[in-house]
Amino acid sequence: PKLEKIVVSVGTGKSKDDKRHLEVVKNTLTKITGQAPVEKLAKKSIAGFKIRAGMNRVGISVTLRGARMYEFLDRLVNIALPRVRDFHGVSAKFDRVGNYNLGIVEQSIFPELTFEETQVVHGLQVTIAVKNGSEANSRALLEKFGVPFEKKGGR
Repeated sequence: PKLEKIVVSVGTGKSKDDKRHLEVVKNTLTKITGQAPVEKLAKKSIAGFKIRAGMNRVGISVTLRGARMYEFLDRLVNIALPRVRDFHGVSAKFDRVGNYNLGIVEQSIFPELTFEETQVVHGLQVTIAVKNGSEANSRALLEKFGVPFEKKGGR
């Protein structure tokens, strides 16, 4: 197994029309990843959420590859995750092809952000795509990178 890419994304949700919130999210992703984010378009129309197909600003994401990918994973595992309150490890659930998804509730765990930049709280989704990986192989690879998985069966 080998790391293929890491995608960091933020869904804009109810604040899709708020320009200030979108700028804060873009600024946050740029500082955290070191790369400019891309705005995502809506693929389908969803009347309940007032979204039309092709609508802009439904989400913002960054795809990391190469050196930036490894550097981000290192900072995530060794600096950001230990700053989470009451942290006992991350869930060990993988999808069927061996990719790993991690939801982060607050962006304030990243030390690159100042206190003023964390006033608008939003979460982010980190997807680690593993090439040629089953669930067991992907877990072994991520454990070698130092990802702290939860211990089974107790505290």
